[in-house]
Amino acid sequence: MHTRTLGTENGLQVSALGLGCMGMSQSFGPRPPRDEMISFLRAAVDRGVTLFDTAEVYGPFHNEELVGEAVAPVRDRVAIATKFGFSFDADGKQTGVSSRPESIRAAVEGSLRRLRVDTIDLLYEHRVDPAVPIEDVAGTVSELITAGKVRHFGLSEAGVDNIRRAHAVQPVTALQSEYSLFWREPEDQILPVLAELGIGFVPFSPLGRGFLTGQVDATTTFGEGDIRAGLPRFEAEALKANLALVERITAVAERKGVTTGQIALAWLLAQQPWIVPIPGTRRLSRLDENLAATEVELTPNDLTELDVASRSVQVQGDRYPEAMQKMIDR
Repeated sequence: MHTRTLGTENGLQVSALGLGCMGMSQSFGPRPPRDEMISFLRAAVDRGVTLFDTAEVYGPFHNEELVGEAVAPVRDRVAIATKFGFSFDADGKQTGVSSRPESIRAAVEGSLRRLRVDTIDLLYEHRVDPAVPIEDVAGTVSELITAGKVRHFGLSEAGVDNIRRAHAVQPVTALQSEYSLFWREPEDQILPVLAELGIGFVPFSPLGRGFLTGQVDATTTFGEGDIRAGLPRFEAEALKANLALVERITAVAERKGVTTGQIALAWLLAQQPWIVPIPGTRRLSRLDENLAATEVELTPNDLTELDVASRSVQVQGDRYPEAMQKMIDR
């Protein structure tokens, strides 16, 4: 497995592709059997994956417990990324965002316990809390780093202003946000700032929540518990229009003898050496396919063709429903 480094200040070296673990606990239909997912996660480690992405809100809490149990025997071989920033009621139901210093400290103690670790390798603020100055957030994480409970600080879905202000207090190792041939918004402002400040980029949904695998078509429906059933981009008319992009990518894939998903991941990897996508999957066959994308070489002509294809198809449908979109710091 190739490796990449997130951040230029005491950077975090990880596998070129990480693994997004959220779908093992929520958002994509029924939760798989726990023992199967533990075996799957350990198989990913055996294949060279070293970056595992989770969060306290996934489940909630279930995903951190799952990842913690799975990687406990191989802790020295992996980097665990988790996130704070949501608030919960007494029943564990998500009630909003909170990045107050006391909330961050409590979240970290919970994550350490569930993950069965002494130190979190990469700790993200999951969503910017507009009620708390980002300097206070960065300062609190800095204290946790000094205390040895956290190694690296990250932000998720933060905008340019908050990235700069946080980085001035505590160097940000990585920003996490959606980025793919299906969603290129970070190129306008986010990526230039990351390059300037030496911050790594961890794209989630690098395959457009399965859209860029070529396995979704105009007749695809999404069942109960599948987040895509409520996303505007996956509504019937939008989905039908957006398939034009997949057709263009598939043409490149067929010419090179690889899959559509592998082309989508290879394109991301070719954008910058400090980009580490975290595709999520629960199947070994899909994991192996994704990892093989690190060996796909795209020529300048391939990249130009994909760029033109992506820009020529106007993606239909918003990224999120309105309530979720309001939580994005843009």
